[in-house]
Amino acid sequence: MHHLIEIVEHFTHPKVALIGDYMLDRYVRGDTERISPEAPVPVFRVLGRESRPGGAGSVAMNILALGGRVNCIGVVGQDAVGDELMGILSSSGAETAALTRLPGRPTTLKQRLVGLAQHRHRQQILRMDEESSDPLPKSVAATLRASLRSALTDCQAVAMEDYDKGIFTDLTTPQLIADARSAGVPVVVDPARIGDYRRYRGATLLTPNRYEAALASGVEITDSDSLERAARQIIQTTAAEALMITLDKEGVYLARADGESRIVPTRPRAVYDVAGAGDAVLAMLAVALAGGCEAEDAAALANVAGGLEVERFGVVPVSKDEVLDELRRTLGLRGGKVINRKRLAREITRRRRNGETIVFTNGCFDLLHAGHVRYLRQARELGLCLIVAINSDDSVRRLKGPGRPVIGADERAEMLGALECVDYVTIFDEDTPEPLLEMLKPDILAKGGTTPVVVGAEIVEAYGGKVLTLDMVEGASTTEIINRIVNNADA
Repeated sequence: MHHLIEIVEHFTHPKVALIGDYMLDRYVRGDTERISPEAPVPVFRVLGRESRPGGAGSVAMNILALGGRVNCIGVVGQDAVGDELMGILSSSGAETAALTRLPGRPTTLKQRLVGLAQHRHRQQILRMDEESSDPLPKSVAATLRASLRSALTDCQAVAMEDYDKGIFTDLTTPQLIADARSAGVPVVVDPARIGDYRRYRGATLLTPNRYEAALASGVEITDSDSLERAARQIIQTTAAEALMITLDKEGVYLARADGESRIVPTRPRAVYDVAGAGDAVLAMLAVALAGGCEAEDAAALANVAGGLEVERFGVVPVSKDEVLDELRRTLGLRGGKVINRKRLAREITRRRRNGETIVFTNGCFDLLHAGHVRYLRQARELGLCLIVAINSDDSVRRLKGPGRPVIGADERAEMLGALECVDYVTIFDEDTPEPLLEMLKPDILAKGGTTPVVVGAEIVEAYGGKVLTLDMVEGASTTEIINRIVNNADA
């Protein structure tokens, strides 16, 4: 993990030529709290809309978030959806000059109706697609090939995102791969869900998931032996240098043409939405290979990126900082969950965009005990993200007296960060958490049942947030524990 952290920290904005099927993902958010009087169907009340690049566009956004640069190559319709997609990509820093606008061919649009389950969990209700999967005219295919050849002069990797929407065919795809390999540029492919991978012959690295690998190889993957057979069949068909099969909770399986293979495990995760995981994996592989990584290191990093993506709703880019935090968290290093307020504000903005309910609580948390743990578990059940803000050592001394805290702030933060129910820990030096509440604006401010006055309640309620006092949790208090220790020592 130390080695992987060093690799990510030293990414120097590698450039990727990204050719594939560009789409727009549109999310229409609302609620369905009643049944229509016209028919026995739910009434969807629209509360908001949001658009994000999808398909290869999602890969582009991930590449940018990871600190890379991207040259987008593909086709976009001459329509309003295409205008919106191009605008988002351009304003985010992607190069879009090689995206060909085609009149008469719609930009692929995936529109999702998203409701709230239990008023806090986002849930897709319906998806509506508008698209064309017809093969491109020969003249347009020739234009894309010319664009890729031009891009090869200043890129360090080529990424291909194939959703089988007409960009890649059995005739044109081998030509694109051959052009890149002839220029000495590695090619990483996220293949389509098809039964014949011969179109990807000559690629550096292929990244199917378990189901796609079984379909392409004709081998039902049920155990390690069948996994190996499927991988060797695909490598033989494609003459790829390496194959990385994503295995959900089991991690990824990396097989090389020289016969070596290994499982790269992942940590257990709360899977919220698998959409976009393949995009995050492809982006990380491309950036890592463009940065000079070996396949093993690239696969390990892609495993992390894909795991982070499934923990959020919808297709949202995974950033370089998130990958670093996850690697540090795996090592148990301070910095995974324990972060300063500036970084915390960025994280909360990202998670709020995902529709997550943000819960905030605060305290000294000196001598962490069972009562604290039970209380924090209850607080976490109120939403999808729990922030614990703790008083600094100076702040505790001002509140509790010169004999406190017993445990220093860094150690208190580390112990809280070790709890699975806690998402972030931050340390504040003020006497109250009010400045943090004004900055972060959590959806819920939670406090324990023994607190007569909830400090900051007015701030939270003023912007529409909720203040909840949880029931008193049975468990020894810090003061009682300290007094017991002192009394035993005197005895």
